[in-house]
Amino acid sequence: MDQPTWQLQMGEGPLVAAALHDGHAVRDELIPLLAIADSERLREEDPFTGLWTTMAPTRLLGLRSRFELDLNRPREKAVYRTPQDSWGLQVWKAPLPEKVVSRSLAAWDTFYDHVHALLARLVEQHPQVVVFDIHSYNHRRGGPEGPPAPPAENPEVNLGTGSMDRQRWAPIVDRLIHELTNYDYQGRHLDVRENVKFFGGHFPTWIHQTFPQNVCAVAIEFKKFFMDEWTGQPDRDQLFAIGQALRAAAEGVGEELQAVG
Repeated sequence: MDQPTWQLQMGEGPLVAAALHDGHAVRDELIPLLAIADSERLREEDPFTGLWTTMAPTRLLGLRSRFELDLNRPREKAVYRTPQDSWGLQVWKAPLPEKVVSRSLAAWDTFYDHVHALLARLVEQHPQVVVFDIHSYNHRRGGPEGPPAPPAENPEVNLGTGSMDRQRWAPIVDRLIHELTNYDYQGRHLDVRENVKFFGGHFPTWIHQTFPQNVCAVAIEFKKFFMDEWTGQPDRDQLFAIGQALRAAAEGVGEELQAVG
């Protein structure tokens, strides 16, 4: 039996953490249609990001692969149909039947309906709500033995704030940057920069369009320095350290929200 597309774990407080690309599974009817290998799918997914969402009381977890349904893209682009949609990768053996696409998009509709209800409920309880939209990205696209992408253009942590009213949410974003940058990360500081590699996808854009006065969604993209992006093997110490850095950042952002409240 197919598992749900996503999972909501509800808690108390104004902080939400999402890991929409953490999932790897695809529903049964899609398996014989796939042309892409599991390892290729995994390389473009965001494994382990769901672990980091534990720093927030309310969590949104993607349980299925973005190659089945990308919850961080607009509805018309949420199902990858051509290689142009998916980094040049051939995902399907043949064009998907429309009834199959429709079933995927129905899950997209349900997800956004539920997130709307969730955020509307939180906004009734809190003057401001913050969503950490957690992702990861590749930096060794030249192969497992190839050189990493230039650090100047690929920060360890990229904060995407392109769709928000940056001035309005300055106290939140600046505190987040401060906490992540100054955290003692295994005896050093993380390279944290804003809008260098990514500006944020559809999910934070939709949040800012729907709740412009009350919800701040920050896309937090971690370069995959914490794992081997070609084998999928993680560095457990790095995973834990990133989780602790995010927890410290969440506490700092929580203090800013308390000041508003």
